[in-house]
Amino acid sequence: MAKTSGGKAVVAALEAEGVQHVFGLIGSAGMEIFDALHDSKAIRFIGVRDERTGVHMADGYARASGRAGVFLAGQNGPGATNLVTGLAQANAAYSPVVALAGSLSSAHVYRDAFQEVDQQALFKPVTKKTWTVTQAARIPEMVREAFTTALSPRRGPVALNLPRDLLAEVTEIPEAPPPAGFRASAPAVGDTALVRQAAQLLSGAKRPLIIAGGGIKNAREHARALALAELLGAPVALSPGHGDAIPCEHALYAGQVGPRGNAVASRLAREADVILALGTRLGFNTTFYTYDNLNPEARIVQVDQDHAAVGRFFPIALGLVGDAGGIAAQLAAELAGHRPGAEAAAWTAGFREERRRLLAERDATGAARADPIQPAMLYHALRATVPADAMFTMDAGTLCLQATDQMPYREPPSLFTPLDFGLVGFSYAAGLGIKLACPERTVVSLMGDGGFGMTVSEIGTAVAHGINTVCVVMNNGCWGAEKAYQRDFFDGRYIGADVPNPPYDKLAELYGAAGFRVDRAAQLDATLREALACGRPAIVDVQVDPAALYSFRRDSFKHRDKAAK
Repeated sequence: MAKTSGGKAVVAALEAEGVQHVFGLIGSAGMEIFDALHDSKAIRFIGVRDERTGVHMADGYARASGRAGVFLAGQNGPGATNLVTGLAQANAAYSPVVALAGSLSSAHVYRDAFQEVDQQALFKPVTKKTWTVTQAARIPEMVREAFTTALSPRRGPVALNLPRDLLAEVTEIPEAPPPAGFRASAPAVGDTALVRQAAQLLSGAKRPLIIAGGGIKNAREHARALALAELLGAPVALSPGHGDAIPCEHALYAGQVGPRGNAVASRLAREADVILALGTRLGFNTTFYTYDNLNPEARIVQVDQDHAAVGRFFPIALGLVGDAGGIAAQLAAELAGHRPGAEAAAWTAGFREERRRLLAERDATGAARADPIQPAMLYHALRATVPADAMFTMDAGTLCLQATDQMPYREPPSLFTPLDFGLVGFSYAAGLGIKLACPERTVVSLMGDGGFGMTVSEIGTAVAHGINTVCVVMNNGCWGAEKAYQRDFFDGRYIGADVPNPPYDKLAELYGAAGFRVDRAAQLDATLREALACGRPAIVDVQVDPAALYSFRRDSFKHRDKAAK
């Protein structure tokens, strides 16, 4: 052991974990850490403008890289409270974010000190685990525990509070050991007898369907999922937000399923006689917890790494606990030599034709270049212009919800959304983190104008650090989802729905980014190509028809739906 400060011990522990990027916002409670980062040759510090959006960057980085994303909040009190929304978002996405938060001096706790807040209690509901360091000598141990917990199944964010007196303390602190070389993982295989039963059930299906989710996407197991699908001749539908779990150009790709999916995939789920839920909880965004988009007579085989998720929301015929990719490989081995029967083959052939017609209709609708600009035109232009390696980030809101099933996800992973947290203001910041994780790929962030207005200050971060993403702002001058509800269910009694915006292209230029504006549909393709090729952080302000509103959550307003009365 050597004498060192607690702040230097934190940075040494991060280096031992192989951390390459730390997102953060400086503050007086964590100055010893920032000073130690100044000397680090291994870690690049990305200074952000707001703690919330900084955590979104770390979240995007984690999801894209498969490693932990690290955020450092330098100020206790307000700096810590600003983390909560970002951590709640990461928690809903099972994203391994390690949040380090400067904390009140130990001697000042419970004295109503300046910027005092109970950070331990604050973070507990929105993290997998929260700690507060009690001794400087234990900092390496605590940092190691934070990474191990965040990266172990089921993954998720953690928060480590670091009292400022312990960061300043100079004492003998053990050197941080190198990573153990492994993290705890879900069982690689499922129960052999149950796998055999599941294979028999699947082989006898007349209308088989695989619904793949985060368990396939996050583990990058699309090859194993597709090998199984090809043996069964089964279409593969994707849970919402995981439309990139398999490449979109595969012949068995059905797109996203459920209330927010497409009509073809949703019909498959309503009619399938056997459903393999592969790495998905069949949760809210997939089903709304109803049988409206799920055949109540279907026999469900559910695969998940979490015991608690299996059979939680719907009765199942069989449950298999373990790694979704590993169990898919087991099932494929059991089904070796299987050939789909005539009814199953006809079912899949019918799906392929229906899917072909859906895509043709989308292209025919979107190919029009008429004013005012309709969302379908923008989606068509994006499909026509983005390169094959494009990665997309989305916000919540109706324009992004419509877009999630329409983008081309050719190279997994390539879709990053707020998922079940439904957060507005996520997309642009997450895209910056994703670009740092995958600098060789193109990153396109889609946002509504309201959500982008929450996060515009991070244009400064993109410019300062040369993070060249393209953000497409779908500008309709309103909070679109809520305005649609007010129009459809509250007799057009609008309040708080309209959003006056500056010209975002000009705002981008003031920050030093490249700004583009699209007022007419005829400008879409050329402007998007220019933005993609500019080699700078780019903001494209697209003026979308403000009347192109859609009520996604009609189920929430059945009591006000005049058409139902």
